[in-house]
Amino acid sequence: MQTTLKSHVTFTGVGLHSGKPVTMTVRPASAEYGIWFQRTDINDRDNMIPARWDAVGFTTLCTQIENADGVTVATIEHLMAALAGCGIHNALVEIDGPEVPALDGSSAQYVRAFINRGFQELDAPVRAIEILKPVTFRDGEAEATLMPAQSLEIQFEIDFPDAAIGHQEKHLNMANGSFVRELCDSRTFCRKVDIDVMQERGLALGGDIVNKVNAVVFDGDQVLSRGGLRHSDEPVRHKMLDALGDLYLAGAPILGRYVGNRAGHAITNKLLRALFDTPDAFRMVTCDQALSAHLPGVGVKVADLRAVA
Repeated sequence: MQTTLKSHVTFTGVGLHSGKPVTMTVRPASAEYGIWFQRTDINDRDNMIPARWDAVGFTTLCTQIENADGVTVATIEHLMAALAGCGIHNALVEIDGPEVPALDGSSAQYVRAFINRGFQELDAPVRAIEILKPVTFRDGEAEATLMPAQSLEIQFEIDFPDAAIGHQEKHLNMANGSFVRELCDSRTFCRKVDIDVMQERGLALGGDIVNKVNAVVFDGDQVLSRGGLRHSDEPVRHKMLDALGDLYLAGAPILGRYVGNRAGHAITNKLLRALFDTPDAFRMVTCDQALSAHLPGVGVKVADLRAVA
């Protein structure tokens, strides 16, 4: 059955790219509501934005959604991954600024708060998107594919010149709390050489570059982050986290295998657009109890979280 939170939970922090302070409250919602964002600091125009693939605009180093009145919310991918990974299908996200709080750069604090708050089962079945045939989007060396599978699987491969990152690949089935155990604490990362460029473009203004508490910073063969890595392959795990969050903008859980190679937010969003432009590549299915067991978030518990959360 569809779920929501038992009660609301509030987060405060700064936006990773805007550097602006923000307060965000995730509230329970009724069945069939989906995930919506509301900009509570805006009252002179429509301030509601659907968390949906066709509302995505800007995708440089984050995913930003926008409504017809030009109201935006940026860097939603870590929150969306937490909602997906906890199996939350309906929620209203109230936010008083233009960007979701970065917290520690991962989804772990969102996940812990959601699990501690608890989930409410609703009187409506979950509908999922079953992938029937492969769909691929490619742009240069970057590409992503969705192909048939019995549950949501994510496979990702990255290759960076920095020796501390290098070539990494990983493949996980997202069922049975795998996201919470394996991915949710993996932080966003960047290369030191790119920080000045990002800040000149008005990005990463909220990144704590001195203490490295909300991002992992790499410089050649060195990891500059305080405390080092949480996983030896934390970068590829974070890419998988991002992919899960971006895929949840499909509007329903996906039953299929996502394969990403050097893919980012733009590639994943364009893959979803290609999927929905190919009607015979998917179908909507109503999940019974057996099929629901293949979805992310079923049976997650606090014990699944690592101590860092």
